[in-house]
Amino acid sequence: MNRRTLLMMTGAALLARPLQAATCGFEICRSESEWWERLNEREYLVLRQEETERPYTSPLNDEYRAGTYRCRGCDLPVYDADAKYDSGTGWPSFFESLPNAVGTKEDRKFIFLVRTEVHCRRCGGHLGHIFDDGPEPTGKRHCLNGLSLAFVPAA
Repeated sequence: MNRRTLLMMTGAALLARPLQAATCGFEICRSESEWWERLNEREYLVLRQEETERPYTSPLNDEYRAGTYRCRGCDLPVYDADAKYDSGTGWPSFFESLPNAVGTKEDRKFIFLVRTEVHCRRCGGHLGHIFDDGPEPTGKRHCLNGLSLAFVPAA
């Protein structure tokens, strides 16, 4: 499947169903067309359709300056650069989020695997997954899609 086919299929699917109502269960609710105006195709697929970007493709994987990582969907600060580390997985990884920044839910997309999905608590944007193989002090690895984040360097 090429990019043009994917775009045509996605567009047809969006036209075939009514726009999402503003009762999404999150503080920030947008219609599908509003999300499409705000995000590019790859960002939309990750943040709104819970897809995963390919490993080692995000420039944020190699970003180690002081600063804050924000949700690309609503600009909420979600991770501090002080919590970032190189997990060797190819995705930006953190051992903890900022307080009251993210939510989680059970992800059973794979038949024999239950994962913990992590999303922005304000807009519901899919950020990635949390695993129990991270460093101290939490022992957690927040394995995130760089496409779901925007980095803001410290002043």
